Amino acid sequence: MSDTPTAVSPIDPSHDLRVMETNPLDYIFHPKSVAVIGATEKEVSVGRTVLWNLISNPFGGFVYPVNPKRPQVLGVHAYPTVGAIPASVDLAVICTAARYVPSLVKECVEAGVKGIIVISAGFKEMGQDGEKLEAEIRSYIRGTNVRLVGPNCLGVMNPLSGVNATFGKGMAYPGRVAFISQSGALCTAILDWSITEHVGFSSFVSIGSMLDVNWGDLIDYFGQDSRTDAIVIYMESVGDARAFLSAAREVALTKPIIVIKAGRTAAAAKAAASHTGSLTGSDDVLDAAFKRVGVMRVDKISDLFAMAETLARQPLPKGPRLTIITNAGGPGVLATDTLVLGGGKLTDISEETFDALNALLPAHWSHNNPIDILGDAEPEKYAKTLEIAAEDSQSHGLLVILTPQDMTNPTLTAEALKPYATKLGKPVLASWMGGAVVSAGREILNHAHIPNFEHPDDACRAFNYLWQYSANLKDIYETPMTGESPDDLMASRAKAQEIIEAVKKDGRTLLNEYESKKLLEAYGIPTVQTEVATNADQAVEWGEKIGYPLVLKLYSNTITHKTDVGGVVLNLNSADAVRQAFERIKNAVAEKHSLADFQGVTVQPMIKLEGYEIILGSSVDPQFGPVLLFGAGGQLVEVFKDRALGLPPLTTTLARRMMQGTKIYTALKGVRGRKSVDMAALEMLMVRFSFLVSQEPWIKELDINPLLASSEALVALDARVLLHDPETKISELPKPAIKPYPLHGITKIKAKTGEELSVRPILAGDEAMVVDFQHGLSEQTVLNRYHQPVILDERTAHARMVRICYTDYDRELSLIATRLNPEKESNGRKGEEIVAICRIARHRQNPRGGEFSLMVADAWQNKGLGRQLLEHAIKVTSQEGLNRFSADVLCSNAGGIALCKSLGFEAKPTDDPSKLRMELVI
Repeated sequence: MSDTPTAVSPIDPSHDLRVMETNPLDYIFHPKSVAVIGATEKEVSVGRTVLWNLISNPFGGFVYPVNPKRPQVLGVHAYPTVGAIPASVDLAVICTAARYVPSLVKECVEAGVKGIIVISAGFKEMGQDGEKLEAEIRSYIRGTNVRLVGPNCLGVMNPLSGVNATFGKGMAYPGRVAFISQSGALCTAILDWSITEHVGFSSFVSIGSMLDVNWGDLIDYFGQDSRTDAIVIYMESVGDARAFLSAAREVALTKPIIVIKAGRTAAAAKAAASHTGSLTGSDDVLDAAFKRVGVMRVDKISDLFAMAETLARQPLPKGPRLTIITNAGGPGVLATDTLVLGGGKLTDISEETFDALNALLPAHWSHNNPIDILGDAEPEKYAKTLEIAAEDSQSHGLLVILTPQDMTNPTLTAEALKPYATKLGKPVLASWMGGAVVSAGREILNHAHIPNFEHPDDACRAFNYLWQYSANLKDIYETPMTGESPDDLMASRAKAQEIIEAVKKDGRTLLNEYESKKLLEAYGIPTVQTEVATNADQAVEWGEKIGYPLVLKLYSNTITHKTDVGGVVLNLNSADAVRQAFERIKNAVAEKHSLADFQGVTVQPMIKLEGYEIILGSSVDPQFGPVLLFGAGGQLVEVFKDRALGLPPLTTTLARRMMQGTKIYTALKGVRGRKSVDMAALEMLMVRFSFLVSQEPWIKELDINPLLASSEALVALDARVLLHDPETKISELPKPAIKPYPLHGITKIKAKTGEELSVRPILAGDEAMVVDFQHGLSEQTVLNRYHQPVILDERTAHARMVRICYTDYDRELSLIATRLNPEKESNGRKGEEIVAICRIARHRQNPRGGEFSLMVADAWQNKGLGRQLLEHAIKVTSQEGLNRFSADVLCSNAGGIALCKSLGFEAKPTDDPSKLRMELVI
């Protein structure tokens, strides 16, 4: 029997597991029948406007007004209830007072309505009574396939199909950008602007307070929509952070997601919270989250659509350096300020480029960047200068500025630039400054796909968005060096949980310093030797063993900041000094607190290494859960505030990016004759710290301050750990916004030969092993897996490997079976090779269903691995709520079909006679 069942239709570059054909959101965006509940003829009412918009914009379907008091509305036959409609209803739009909505939703569900939009306001944004109404609505749709948009929204518009289920004025033009807004009022303003400016949309959505359909649902939906090229969002609150980040990371790899998030200031955040009834977390954390998943954040509403247009027309820059070409000095200077203040850089012009420009331009050109080619520059000179500047390998992008001087021809200059619009491999931006004189030139640039900005500072802000967005996407694609052993992670967690459970059992939330350091050591984070002494004699005894000089610190289960109470004494060089320090700390605590807060001291060696004091910490954000902090540490940490934030868990790539966001990063690499800190070791330490934070949900706050970093060592000198209240239910503990590594997926299996193999979830650093695995597959195994021949280069392309190895454990579980092979080495793990891979991807439309695939190396087929691996994958994912598993298998794959049947799968015919559908319900 072959161990190679297949679960895929032909490979595609974005994903290689089958996608369900019908999405429940299709009934909202492409309905064939719509009921308007609350339809009325009352002037200036929501019910009238929604009905009018639907019947005056033909979409190829039926519209049914629902009004128990009228036989018809606007000349259309009306029904007293949605249940009285004699045909099936795809979409119901509810426009009644909030108090009636729950019962109407219940009626819709009972009548078989497939999608609902609740336009009505008066829910959680109004307080507890509104929250109760939402809870009642949620109870009626829970467990069904009915999806609900709103409440408190403008509605949904699909200009491509003609559906206008909103109370907005007018119908948007069709286009290829999906616009989603949490503010209905902003939607109406954008709609009015878009009609004036002839800007089109693939969909136009007011999402409201997200009782059901959230950002993640819509990002997923439009990510799979072939008629949408970009997703543009106005956001006030994140809602389900894990769903948003999961969907955004998946889609950002193929389509840009551009967000403007209101609430940067405390006052604005308060206003946003009262508007949506949702919690708003730290804006800095939101920035870190957006960067993590490749979302572009902009600051102005106008930037939303400008960047969507720019991304559609120009390639991404490979770095932050911009070359500016101008015929006037002032605009070049203003552009430079905006560029540099936003983090960008001017290109350092190479010697070859200088020589070429000197040969082309007048003697008085600027001889610098910005390249001022003077006010009398002809169109040909503009074009040739652009060509020369673009050939400079140091340049990542180009901006051409034109001011309408007497000797300048804006129209012909634009014509001259047309051939360079797309052939340079770098973004080309333009700023034709002025009014009527330059309007024809702007039109030419627009039709040539060269984005034009009214002012050069706007163009530079756009370039900064571009290169930062490009860098964030690169982080997603970059293969990290993790080097972490999952078995080590299991052992680390076991040790850590033992420490945490002991503290909880003691009724405490604060770990003392000794416990805190033991917790760090469990995850491989080096700490200074720390011993507990409950009296002065013990302190001296430990001091003699450790060796002088020493440090004595307060040992307390209640006091967290030892320095504030005189609880730290340094540079102790004798037994007498140790005794005096012991009494000094004891007396200080008794004076400032009480003797009950004094449990003794810890005795530690005085570390003399020259280095930098770093802080590494974690706290809980109300929206994103545990958040990491890295920066300059020590006693002045609150003064300097040099820090960067990130979300756990990290990879080495993400750890490095966090460090690069701080000023101390430059010093860590070596300055003023100091040697560099071992940056690779520091990256790994941050990875371990992030695993600790993400794997231990009871940790509320964790600070290592200081972490001493030198060229010789990395060592945690002090640590503080605070737990959540021991009485807290596990289900109420904050969850990481990004699902941590699923340790429960680790196990052992045994081949028929008797050899034991390790099974574990895949890691981001496993790419090289997966490539090696693919190299050893036969044509038949590849055919069974992908249903068609697929060349090796396509199967092992880095973009595809990223999706397989750097997986989102919320979306799919990829298990690999590995064995020891001394001849193999991959990413620091000697002797490990993959012999089988099993993947189960959660259906987006049916979260309790999963699509599986299984592939076993040819040399390991018919040894019982496939069955054991698939069985374990089903067991692990069923623990996370999946109860339906399916795959398409070639009829010629007899071994795969037999394997599935042995696990209880049922074979069903498909539309393709060459395939069977294998399904299992548990």
